[in-house]
Amino acid sequence: MPDQDDDSGEPHGEVAARLTMPAATEGMSAGFVALIGVPNAGKSTLLNSLVGTKVSIVSRKVQTTRALVRGIVMEGGAQIILVDTPGIFAPKRRLDRAMVHSAWSGAADADAVALLVDARKGIDDEVEGILSRMPELKRPKILILNKIDLIQRDKLLALAAALNERVPFAHTFMISALKGDGIEALRKALAGMMPAGPWLYPEDQVSDAPLRMLASEITREKIYDRLHEELPYRSTVETDQWQVKPDGSVRIEQTIFVERESQRSIVLGKGGQTIKAIGQAARIEIAEVAETKVHLFLHVKVRENWADDPARYREMGLEFPRG
Repeated sequence: MPDQDDDSGEPHGEVAARLTMPAATEGMSAGFVALIGVPNAGKSTLLNSLVGTKVSIVSRKVQTTRALVRGIVMEGGAQIILVDTPGIFAPKRRLDRAMVHSAWSGAADADAVALLVDARKGIDDEVEGILSRMPELKRPKILILNKIDLIQRDKLLALAAALNERVPFAHTFMISALKGDGIEALRKALAGMMPAGPWLYPEDQVSDAPLRMLASEITREKIYDRLHEELPYRSTVETDQWQVKPDGSVRIEQTIFVERESQRSIVLGKGGQTIKAIGQAARIEIAEVAETKVHLFLHVKVRENWADDPARYREMGLEFPRG
């Protein structure tokens, strides 16, 4: 969530994180890189690829990243904190406006901004909209063309040239986030752009998102995997209970909120088979992230107009847009 102004005069947010760390150690650097782009450009896949493990939701359904998810990458003496912003698109509803505001706020706060473009789609209206606002970001800018394995080389080079004519990018990278092509070169270049200073997180930490949030995101991803055509993206998952048992295993209770009773029936499925399958898939992945045995219990509730409830936005780390 973007830093909020206050009247205390005390440093806060990312600034406070820098100031409270010990003095810089020689050879260390650390900074924030915001990944921006239109929905389904591949930002979450790229983030997970750079980090080396899953820290962000990946789905065929657009607009699935809602809050600013941070992944932490170590490259030599550099710590790169990657911010996977929500996809930037033309907002129509309150939740849409909150997500787009969150994306631009995350970009403005970063040390560098990386624009990810789906090379197959090229410069469409949504990319045009982002390009028009890029000059507002007074940060070094990087262009990343993704899914290069799906486009002819001459078209790829022409697209890179056209984008660089529009915005003065410091670097241009051509990658396949899914296959890992070009990731190592990108990681090294990002490391070289980080400002000198102490690391902001422990060396072995891969994300600053709490396990409860990651668990909710994993379950939400499994819902989309199973019901990407039947269920609107405006469903949400909240982790209500995270209880560590004496044997070290974790009991987790989560609630899936939908907006209508018909959606609840879809999530449950005939005889509860759909929610059982979602729970099994989520439990396996949450156990991998938590590195312990997981007992997962899912509930489905109807909460009409939850997307107009400020409390739900706070739960997702988003600022509630008024009006």
